[in-house]
Amino acid sequence: MLTILSNIMDAFGAAIVVPMMIFILALIMKVKPNKAMAAAINAGIGLTGFTMIIGAYSPIVTPVIQRMVDHTGVNLRVLDTGWQATAVVAYSTQVGMIFLGLGLALQTILFLVRFTNVFMPSDLWNNYSFMLWGSMLFVATGNLGLSIFLMVLSNLYCLVFTEIVAKRWSVYYGYPRCTMSAPHHITSVPLAILMDWILTKLGANKVQWNPEKIQEKLGFMGEPTSLGFVLGLLLGLAGNFMRLNELGAWGEIMIVGIATSAIMAIFPKIAGIFASAFTTITEASRNTAKKGGGKDRVWYLCINDAAGYGETATLLTGMLLIPIVLVAAILLPGNQTLPMVDLIAIPYMIELIIAISNGNIFKSIISGTIWCIGGLYIITAVAPIFTEVAIEAGFHIPDGAMMIASFAVMTNHIMGILFLIFLTQNPIYIGATVVVYIALYFFVRFKREAIHDYLERQADLEAAAGRILAQANEPEFEIEPS
Repeated sequence: MLTILSNIMDAFGAAIVVPMMIFILALIMKVKPNKAMAAAINAGIGLTGFTMIIGAYSPIVTPVIQRMVDHTGVNLRVLDTGWQATAVVAYSTQVGMIFLGLGLALQTILFLVRFTNVFMPSDLWNNYSFMLWGSMLFVATGNLGLSIFLMVLSNLYCLVFTEIVAKRWSVYYGYPRCTMSAPHHITSVPLAILMDWILTKLGANKVQWNPEKIQEKLGFMGEPTSLGFVLGLLLGLAGNFMRLNELGAWGEIMIVGIATSAIMAIFPKIAGIFASAFTTITEASRNTAKKGGGKDRVWYLCINDAAGYGETATLLTGMLLIPIVLVAAILLPGNQTLPMVDLIAIPYMIELIIAISNGNIFKSIISGTIWCIGGLYIITAVAPIFTEVAIEAGFHIPDGAMMIASFAVMTNHIMGILFLIFLTQNPIYIGATVVVYIALYFFVRFKREAIHDYLERQADLEAAAGRILAQANEPEFEIEPS
């Protein structure tokens, strides 16, 4: 049964499985078949569009990043081979295959019994993140029951974090009643909220580095396509500064510039098509998913993290973080991880940070840097075990690499800490993680609306700071010509 489920995921992929789920959900919610089919097709078009544009962009930028890494001359022991390779490894382990079916059943049941208002099975593909950590624990301890328990508990933590940020992500990225729940990124929520509060207290919200303000200040050069072009040129220069005397280098620089500009121009149009797929379900949910007393049950459909990748502030911040993270990896004492393939995935990694800061690039760079630095140390600690899992799964270790990892997937503070605690096999420590989860769950369950209101107020404060600064920069009066 598990093999059949895995084969279905491999054969059809998210662009087919997610629309099928949307179609079925819409019919259950008594949407007319023609509208349900239209919503499903738009979802498939959106997901395919995201995949195509990111798939076309990555081969253009990756060689530039590779050259940038090569120019550093640093040889660290852990090589980042990318999230794609990590997903293949996770889906190749027996422990991972057990959770593929278990996770689907768990997430569906928890939603149906209203334990959570997040429908996570619609992003089933990203369950490989749980499977990865569970497989690592099984290889290290040989304890199957403990490994399954780790995956289940990690899933429960991720559901709580998704509940916390669901509305904020939905509002910021413009997808009605949808949220992102990718386990490798959703655990950034506690750090993102804490850092946003600290930075706001320090006055960082007065530094209005967001796409709207940049465009207002710079005019045409501040438009997303222009910013993308300039940032692409700078990235291209950084990857080619040792060969600027070659015509090919300048060609690559210009291609990276125009490709980044194209992402900025095309992505919003695809996002609009994808968002339209959920309008029907949003309207139907107000009529069919009722709570007692006639109050609507507000629930969120989990969608792929690709839906936020090309948003202007997200992509700009991600590109700016590439050289910062690379320099940090070289200079940080004790770090043995060299981020490489997944550097282009940084926009995925910071979506929650961007949403919580309401698109403030300045604040997001600071929070994103801290998130990524923590990930470097976690990967350094667990890379030997993951490498062993990859070898057992038949993965070929690249020449020159002693160990491998995925910077995007394994930069996961919460699940990394849970893994290290479970690795001790100490029942007291493991029990403490359960107690913390229970306390967190009930806090979020009873304070969900207050938490959502707080995050929206923080976003409003960010917007208000921009308006105040704009008014302060305006002249108090104008002298009319005589």
